[in-house]
Amino acid sequence: MTMDLAYSVLKRFFGFDEFRGCQRDVIQRVTEGGHSLLIMPTGGGKSLCFQIPALVFAESMKERNPLTLVISPLIALMKDQVDRLKSLGIAATFINSSLRKSEREQRYAAVSRGHYSLLYVTPERFRKPEFQEILRGRYVCLLAVDEAHCISEWGHDFRPDYSRLGEIREQLGNPITIALTATATPDVQQDIVRQLRLGAADVQLFHEGIDRLNLELRVEEVWDADEKQTAMQEIIDRWLSKPDGCGIVYFTLIRTLEEFSERLAAERIGHVCYHGDLDRGARKAIQEEFMQGDARLVLATNAFGMGVDRDNIRFVIHADVPGSLESYYQEIGRAGRDGEPAECVLLYDQRDLNTQMEFIRWSNPDAEFCERSWHLLTHSTEQVRSFGIDWLRERLCDRQRHDRRIETVLSLLHRYGLIEDENDLSDLEISGDLPAALADPELRNAKLLNDQKRLYALVQYIRSDERRGYLRDYFGVS
Repeated sequence: MTMDLAYSVLKRFFGFDEFRGCQRDVIQRVTEGGHSLLIMPTGGGKSLCFQIPALVFAESMKERNPLTLVISPLIALMKDQVDRLKSLGIAATFINSSLRKSEREQRYAAVSRGHYSLLYVTPERFRKPEFQEILRGRYVCLLAVDEAHCISEWGHDFRPDYSRLGEIREQLGNPITIALTATATPDVQQDIVRQLRLGAADVQLFHEGIDRLNLELRVEEVWDADEKQTAMQEIIDRWLSKPDGCGIVYFTLIRTLEEFSERLAAERIGHVCYHGDLDRGARKAIQEEFMQGDARLVLATNAFGMGVDRDNIRFVIHADVPGSLESYYQEIGRAGRDGEPAECVLLYDQRDLNTQMEFIRWSNPDAEFCERSWHLLTHSTEQVRSFGIDWLRERLCDRQRHDRRIETVLSLLHRYGLIEDENDLSDLEISGDLPAALADPELRNAKLLNDQKRLYALVQYIRSDERRGYLRDYFGVS
């Protein structure tokens, strides 16, 4: 009976007659009250695996006015998903930091009055007592944890607030839970279940595999910037000569991106550039230009991609070696979402490994550096407010201009909710104590070693004769 309703919802709202892949089995498991972990390639239809159950619960439990809570770190993607659901007549909304205070309060009030079947939020929203208060008056029937790899410190995009989701689950009354991601090694899969405070026997794993046969995976070895440009241009020219060809070229460093932007501009190849040093308005405008088809080529750092859901991306080029197989796989996953052939090429210059090793050092400051940073932030707050990050770097990094460890510390403190803004220290306020995870030498060393191992795994992938097989082994797919 439950699956009859699921098929009815699928047809009525989404216009499909049949489920795809393991969607049916996942939805049956969730609607029958079972916890699930779903690993499915980008573009495989993960969202339906919690949206359909949410609508089934909304119709079958009307007297309880159930609410499905969707946890996501992707603010940009939230709006897109909610807009689409609303266009289909589904009662959905989101609450995040992009809203003005008056808009947030209006949505709080609407949730409290019993409106909406689906509510999208970031995990940071649970820091707000007023948000927790409105949820106490609602029956949360389903908790969907999107981008679930963010829950694991050993994953490639750890977010501390995700690690509170086990506690949050208990506060919500231990609702049915589905965790979803495109990338998780066996260790990260186990960590997701543990962090959600679920027993391994209580969670069914659904693994759709990682093979997307329409993607051509290739590595080309290059020896200098000129060879890199030649290889890059050959791919760009081939696809941009077609009416609907478009693509992304990923770079590690902004200065390298800008260098190649000048090179391509000299060849009269039109493109846009996207990186983290641009202000939020510029980044949003560039992303929209690409999404709407006005720009066909974007040069970007890994800041670009979250919320990018253009289905006809025909090529993704990595002009530099990425930091891990997880981030590489996530980035190539933006190609060929329409199922048509797409090209994913990694341009391998061995010297790029030195850059990644430096990045790993910057992103893993040791416990002693974290404690010295904390001491300055808490005992010299006025100087930090007045002179900013350069003042901190002079005292912590022996004036090494390219050392980025202090940026990492500030980013981590922001993610732990201890500072409000990692980029603007003029109104710095510190709340709480230095997290144990940043002060423990063994934990800091273990994190450094883990990141080094993940870079080594990427090098092994580059050298492998059977790359698809290597990816399957790495991600634990039989």
